[in-house]
Amino acid sequence: MKIIDTHCDALLKLQLAKRGQVYGKRPLHFRNAKTLDTNFERLQQGDYMAQFFAIFIEPDVPSDEKWQHALEQIDLFHTEILDKNPEMRHIKTWDDFDKLSDGEIGAVLALEGADAFGNDFAKVRQLYREGILYMGMSWNNANLCADGAGEPRGGGLTMLGKEVVKMNNEHLVRTDVSHATVKGFWDILELSDFPFASHSNARAICDHPRNLYDDQIKAMFEKDGLIHLVYNPPFINKDSEHATIADLLRHVEHFCELGGVKQIGFGSDFDGISSHVTGLENAAQYPNFINELLRHYTEDEVKGFAYQNFLDHRPKRASKNNKQ
Repeated sequence: MKIIDTHCDALLKLQLAKRGQVYGKRPLHFRNAKTLDTNFERLQQGDYMAQFFAIFIEPDVPSDEKWQHALEQIDLFHTEILDKNPEMRHIKTWDDFDKLSDGEIGAVLALEGADAFGNDFAKVRQLYREGILYMGMSWNNANLCADGAGEPRGGGLTMLGKEVVKMNNEHLVRTDVSHATVKGFWDILELSDFPFASHSNARAICDHPRNLYDDQIKAMFEKDGLIHLVYNPPFINKDSEHATIADLLRHVEHFCELGGVKQIGFGSDFDGISSHVTGLENAAQYPNFINELLRHYTEDEVKGFAYQNFLDHRPKRASKNNKQ
């Protein structure tokens, strides 16, 4: 069963290795580096259709260097993922998913947090040209667009952030709520034509600020939004570095109870988490999760979770009524 996974942090790992900050100052090879949860061989073993690669700038990077860090990650996406692995196909539009050939795996860019572009709309447009298909307004810290989930004041979108969400709508780019504050979530839901939680779980099951309350979940589903589960144990079982696939299934069940059978998917956060679900430690182990899901849900439902729900809810331009 094919997999679309909407969040990983392989680009940051590749960048840190290239800069000599980790892994013994040796560059990583995307094809088979054991320290990459989402290396090419593991994506292949996991039977992936597509992997989204987040552009993420660490909060301690000085503000005048953030854009350069983003450009470095984009360059690594091209040079290390696409150029050196001909089986990886760059997906830049929603229709490109339909153009994948047998044996190809889609590679998609996304932006995790608006820190990279500051208040420069030209940089936002450049990101659109690079093919990002979803954008989060914040990570856990605050920036010029929004407060993040870890910001104590809990503010929502700024005027700048609201303008960026409107730009996302115009470019058919989903706006991600996964790191938003509660207020930021509702601001995004009001403005976004294509709301998305790229890697979040249910707060009723695990009371963590990165997870979603039931009213948020219901509102997402009512607005045709998608919620993709995250595999970080502390977001599955609060205050725990340990989780099992059975624990993760509790979140699947809760989303389905709230009406999301056809609107949930997977957003692992591989390469961005320090602990893993037992039996789901990297991309190659997706079959373990799929097989367990098949014990509880129909094949069509599991196919939906794995990739079809995501494809069925791709953003489209609203049709214009003919003038009378």
